[in-house]
Amino acid sequence: MTITFTRRVAMAMATSAALLTAGAATAQDWQPQKPVEMVIMAGQGGGADRLARLFQSIIQRENLSNMPILPVNKGGGSGAEALRYLMDKSGDNHTIMATLNSYYTTPLRTDIGVDIEEFTPIARMALDTFVLWVNADSDIMTLDDYVAAVQASGGSWKMGGTGTGQEDSLVTAMLQNEFGIEVTYVPFSGGGDVAKNLVGGHIDSSVNNPSEALGFYQAGKLRPIAAFTPERIEVFPDTPTMTELGHELVYWMQRSFVAPPNTPPEAVAYYTEMFEKVAASEEWQTYTQEKALMSDFLTGDDLQTYFLQERDLHADLLGMAEGDS
Repeated sequence: MTITFTRRVAMAMATSAALLTAGAATAQDWQPQKPVEMVIMAGQGGGADRLARLFQSIIQRENLSNMPILPVNKGGGSGAEALRYLMDKSGDNHTIMATLNSYYTTPLRTDIGVDIEEFTPIARMALDTFVLWVNADSDIMTLDDYVAAVQASGGSWKMGGTGTGQEDSLVTAMLQNEFGIEVTYVPFSGGGDVAKNLVGGHIDSSVNNPSEALGFYQAGKLRPIAAFTPERIEVFPDTPTMTELGHELVYWMQRSFVAPPNTPPEAVAYYTEMFEKVAASEEWQTYTQEKALMSDFLTGDDLQTYFLQERDLHADLLGMAEGDS
């Protein structure tokens, strides 16, 4: 069975001003009165952590907030710790959270009393991509080589990831379903650890985000085999997509920010405008180009609609992944 998960990747920057002014509240109606906690629903060192801290540094350098933004990692339980924490902060206008796709999957897998529909959408900054990686010392050069090697391993092939139900485990399930292969999934604390263990030969492959593996690729330590994108990734021009190889496997990870339930409209306007300015910054635009992210700014009701559609799609993906486990 072939599964396609394509996403709208058209820039929405031209409509952001209208979205920001759609309500009565404006960013000038309110400012933080104390430091703002930026909760990260992942551990240190992975793509989510590095991106959140990049946003924090841009906000600081560009003076986009009158109060400090303080990153805090709460990655326990595949983000359950962060989700429950944010739910318990209802009405707190000094807390925001950096999300990834476990924003959908963790509440679907774990009974933590969290419904993401209750959270307050702020801004989607980008869609992150996925690539199938092997160690550069491997004899694997093509997707066919990869499938043959996994089949020959008799189920002992080690695929590194960040935990069952996490994005990479879903991409792994897509691979297993598409090619009829079996792997041993080995979880690590973050995407950075996954890449290091692939370089060290402790696992056989990964489906890391490019930003997590790019340094090792540039050092000649890792080899990209195929990308889970509709078109080739600019920084890997010689790496084919799964689609062009005849397998419509496309998967994105959203990089967004939300606030607790019942966040006042004036605070929502403040944070939305702040992230709009981050999205327009030269540093962020350069980063997205260099790290193979699709800059795709989205806010308000459109963002909430996107979240709920993704939740439904990920419910289907989780069903497939659990069927393979």
